Amino acid sequence: MKILLLGKNGQVGWELQRSLAPLGELIALDRHSQDFCGDLTNLRGLAQTVQILRPDLIVNAAAYTAVDKAESEPELARVVNASAPGLLALEAQKLGAWLVHYSTDYVFDGSGTGPWAETDVPAPLNVYGHTKLEGEQRIVENCSNQLIFRTSWVYSTRGGNFAKTMLRLAQERERLTVIDDQVGAPTGAELLADVTTHAVRQVMSPVRQRPQDAGIYHLAASGQTTWHGYANHVIRQAERGVNAIEIAAKNVVPVPTSAFPTLARRPLNSRLNTDRLQATFGLTMPPWELGVNRMLAETL
Repeated sequence: MKILLLGKNGQVGWELQRSLAPLGELIALDRHSQDFCGDLTNLRGLAQTVQILRPDLIVNAAAYTAVDKAESEPELARVVNASAPGLLALEAQKLGAWLVHYSTDYVFDGSGTGPWAETDVPAPLNVYGHTKLEGEQRIVENCSNQLIFRTSWVYSTRGGNFAKTMLRLAQERERLTVIDDQVGAPTGAELLADVTTHAVRQVMSPVRQRPQDAGIYHLAASGQTTWHGYANHVIRQAERGVNAIEIAAKNVVPVPTSAFPTLARRPLNSRLNTDRLQATFGLTMPPWELGVNRMLAETL
């Protein structure tokens, strides 16, 4: 199997390099790659890359993810999050290849208190969400063999993340204020990569291919918390760990989203129902605390 991975140096892309490698020949690109075009703003170059390499599987882990900046750069966000995935879908369809793509809970408006199902009607609140939804729609319209994984609150040991920021601030300040009216499940890039590879093995099995399993899936760790609960968990773990650190913050104050005004509106309810994913691929989503604790053990 020949695999083309785009966005190799992002949080998810970095983990995908590890998880996908045993499946076959892996060609991993980012926007700075020289031999082939991995830049999602260069649609012509991207199409030529797919046409030359003729992969059996395309995994798009690249995206425009600057949620607030997208409000002032809607066209750029649309090219990366919608036009490029749509082009990849067209090229994959021509080859009979599978396409894997990642989307977001931001396609929903965040209303209610129940977890969002794949059948719920999207209603994005911001430019980022609108462009990610358009990307999904273009893929579904143009490629029959596709897996779209919606996720939320992604973190990894690589680069910055919310947990690392909280630990730094907790060592510097005696008082922290953290949002407590947004609810979701922190989901590790490692989990996303491993589930992706498991799903690809199933749908592309040479013994029993399963085209009927194509479609949109919600992929997130189990359980739920708020950003405030997430911060408290991280700080407690850091204080108790083998490599415990000294915490200056004695007071972590819960505040509403309105306390931190942003250019782009955020959904309050980021819960995702993963029942379809678990039933289709025979999986059990681990609790969000498990992944966060592993990440902290590697970080501290």
